[in-house]
Amino acid sequence: MIQCWRLDDARQTLVLGVRDNHLAEAIYWGPRLPDDENLETLYGAHEIDVTGGMLDVNPELSICPEATRTFPGQPGMVVRDEMGKSVLPTFSFDGVEQSETALTLNFADAENGLTYRAHFAIDPQTHLITLWAELEGTRALNLHWLSAPVLPAPQLSDEMIDFAGRWCGEFQINRTPWSAGIRTRENRTGRTGHEHFPGLIVPCRGATNTQGEAYGFHYGWSGGHKMVAEELPDGRRQIQFGNATQVEDEARTLFKTAPLYVTYSNSGLNGCAVAFQRHVRDRLITWPHPERPRPVHYNCWEAIYFDHNLPELKEIATIAAGLGAERFVLDDGWFGERDDDTSSLADWEVDPRKYPDGLTPLIDHVRGLGMVFGIWFEPEMINPDSNIYRAHPEWALGREEQILGRNQLVLNMALPEVRDFLFERIGKILADHDIDYVKWDHNRVLPTPDADQTRGTYALLNRLRTAFPDVEIESCASGGGRTDFGILEHTQRVWLSDSNDALERLKIQHNAALFLPQCVTGSHVGPRVCHTSGRVLDIRFRAWVAAQRHMGFEMDPRELTDEEADVLRRVTAWWKANRDWMYHADILRLDAADPAVVAEQHLHEDQFVVFAGKADTSDQISPRPLRFTGLDPDAMYRVDLVNRDEIARVALSRGRSMLKTGAMEVSGRYLMHHGVTLPWSFPETMWVIEGHKI
Repeated sequence: MIQCWRLDDARQTLVLGVRDNHLAEAIYWGPRLPDDENLETLYGAHEIDVTGGMLDVNPELSICPEATRTFPGQPGMVVRDEMGKSVLPTFSFDGVEQSETALTLNFADAENGLTYRAHFAIDPQTHLITLWAELEGTRALNLHWLSAPVLPAPQLSDEMIDFAGRWCGEFQINRTPWSAGIRTRENRTGRTGHEHFPGLIVPCRGATNTQGEAYGFHYGWSGGHKMVAEELPDGRRQIQFGNATQVEDEARTLFKTAPLYVTYSNSGLNGCAVAFQRHVRDRLITWPHPERPRPVHYNCWEAIYFDHNLPELKEIATIAAGLGAERFVLDDGWFGERDDDTSSLADWEVDPRKYPDGLTPLIDHVRGLGMVFGIWFEPEMINPDSNIYRAHPEWALGREEQILGRNQLVLNMALPEVRDFLFERIGKILADHDIDYVKWDHNRVLPTPDADQTRGTYALLNRLRTAFPDVEIESCASGGGRTDFGILEHTQRVWLSDSNDALERLKIQHNAALFLPQCVTGSHVGPRVCHTSGRVLDIRFRAWVAAQRHMGFEMDPRELTDEEADVLRRVTAWWKANRDWMYHADILRLDAADPAVVAEQHLHEDQFVVFAGKADTSDQISPRPLRFTGLDPDAMYRVDLVNRDEIARVALSRGRSMLKTGAMEVSGRYLMHHGVTLPWSFPETMWVIEGHKI
């Protein structure tokens, strides 16, 4: 007996089928099928042949492959009883719940007292499918591994794209060829991690940023994950995502995976990117002030570090406001006796040495300049040299002799008394002051993986957001160490990297755009001499790179020359004039013919802006045309160079490129199939091109 179900949006169809009451299989996932497609026929067509040296029947590549079905690859779950004995379930179909956009399939193993539920929901507007699994038992079990519902990977794919990185070098792309066996990525640090972002793109052969087929995956969990991309001996391929293995410390009767977000694209990697971006922006994020434009951000960290001085801070705030800043964020060093990173974490009380009259004089000054005020916390951490640790050493997670990270330990967020304490201390600061924004940092990995730590952090964030609904929260973890969709259900901004080096940022932002929209991605204009790389970059390049995302400044503004200040004011004014439509824009990565160029197009309805950054010296002497994407081929567009004034600085640009002197009007087809030839430029510069449909 065969039963089948389908989920559709305008772009894709997912078909699931059950034969003989076994676990369901995903028998089709790809372009939208006709409404009258016979799904049972598809199930039959899905079967593959057998030959010598094989079993007589191919074991199902089901949504949770079972070891008891002689499955030759990674099973979808690994569980043991409380005595440590393996439990090997064999599930049978036990019912279905279906609506137009959602499907839940239920399966039972009566012998072992287990129920498995697989959930699927499709969003017709964002084109994301959300999957998650539950395992429930009549007795407590120890969980080693539970995958979200498993999907097949395409056969006509030569490689997979996943993401590695490091501090100040996040979102580095790995391209790994498919081959027999398993590629496993596991993050056991207890946070999303710079090193293992929980995302995967599987391009089909010939796919680029702008064309071809691709499949996207993202696991929305902040506590460490495992990814399995496996090619079986028979050639079939499976993708599994779940929490990192062995992160449940206690036996339980119910386990759930985090959501796995997936999408099919017929417009290259950008189709996946747009689906992820829109889902984050329009479904996951809840804004305290949705009607308010995203404010230009100023953070004082790289201006003062721990050296807090009220007159200097007021002076800096005044200059920042004059440059266009609309939010002032007081970073680390305002509490306890925090003169460096060795003490006072968890002592969340204002330092009377630095602020004898409290924070109110600074906040009043900031608000008098027309800015809102934000403040830094690192709630999940504690210094051994702190009053709270001396009072409650038992609140620290892990063994006493563990390695410190940034001179700190981790608070055990699974303890209700820890969460109550943090809510009281943080809540008092927020209740007693006019605070609009919290930068929530996380500067060390966990001493041991623990899913309860993440659940406890989520619970505290939910409690604070309920009590203080007008406060926006940024997720920072030494930069981009926690940037997943799980944390973005509880926050509204991510600090993508601690590097304010615009050249590094150009690349990090470009790759992160495969998942993250403009409005949540903080990007700051850093100091003339970058504090993390030592690189010296022109203010124009630094400003335009920051203008690609949620713009801010993070330097001592007193270092700016009059010319630099004027440039920064003008770029900031441009960003403010365009931020409303850019909030809604899709970030589309462009396929640049010149590998030295890192280019992207922000497109919303009939207008766009292209940022073409020159990351290196070109191999050829003249610029190659840059193709745009996503336009109406039969429409005419007016295209103009935003930063034409910068041409005067490029003495080696001596030709008669039309954009050097004025706008041009060309068709969308020309822009997409020939492209725009930009003026010559030096490395570490950027051209910014605006376009409007006529």
